[in-house]
Amino acid sequence: MPLPQEFHDIARRVNNWGRWGPDDEIGTLNLITPEVVRAAAATVRSGRRVPLALPLQQNGVQTGMIPGRVNPLHTMVAINQEIFGPGTVATSDDTVTMGLQAATHWDGLTHVSHSGRLYNDRPADAVTAHRGATALGIEKVPPITSRGVLLDVARAHGTERLPGGHAVTPEDLDAAEELAGTTVRSGDVVLIRTGQIQHYLAGDREAYAMPSPGLSLRTPEWFHARGVAAVANDTLVFEVFPPEVEGLWLPVHALHLVEMGMLQGQNWNLEELSAACAQEGRYAFLLSAMAEPFVGGTGSPVAPVAVL
Repeated sequence: MPLPQEFHDIARRVNNWGRWGPDDEIGTLNLITPEVVRAAAATVRSGRRVPLALPLQQNGVQTGMIPGRVNPLHTMVAINQEIFGPGTVATSDDTVTMGLQAATHWDGLTHVSHSGRLYNDRPADAVTAHRGATALGIEKVPPITSRGVLLDVARAHGTERLPGGHAVTPEDLDAAEELAGTTVRSGDVVLIRTGQIQHYLAGDREAYAMPSPGLSLRTPEWFHARGVAAVANDTLVFEVFPPEVEGLWLPVHALHLVEMGMLQGQNWNLEELSAACAQEGRYAFLLSAMAEPFVGGTGSPVAPVAVL
């Protein structure tokens, strides 16, 4: 199904191509300036640290719905091996095979393309079989440390989990922003809680996958207007799934990654953070969420930490 005119109209309004120069490869992460980081550090009050990553394990969130995206396969290659002879210090070593987007992760700017293009008007064939992303690779992403803001859409709706298929709207984001008692501003990393990950934490991977709440086609303009640096949520697909427009697959991915140059994250566990923010009565914090610099990678696992 060709991309509809509605998509192209939104794309034109949120497009950032050339905004930071023709050679830019990090998009909206340019908005995380030293001033933004200093302000983010000032949000720390209690020093409470909240981990946001899922455990990396073979029984992870991937169900085979996306071919080739495998859960981590952990293998021991040495167990208490005395390399230098009997009675010497012994070592254990292990290796892992996994999809870079297997669990809690960032989607890089080459994760999707549309109309043959990537962010900043680069050709989609910059992604190759042998070298991966020859431009816009995840290794280009700078350290992501900024002010994080939790928009707890589920809590704003008075529920612990949005129903499957709920398309999160700008109005939902406004309501969650009001609940948070803070205004999303330039350089922020926004975390959107739907509660969907509760299915996975309860052991039901299939229910977690679909039907799922997620971002609607109307939300990229909301993020663009506020100068958001990156967005992550607690679902497998990120946007509402099945899609809100029949036959229109991953339009929010395309708007964020291709048009805006904005990283997006999936499978972030926001449950403990939701409870901590509600307990402390504040929803802004220092967020550290560095991507692993896999050269040529189209995404990266991440172990984010919120510091309140």
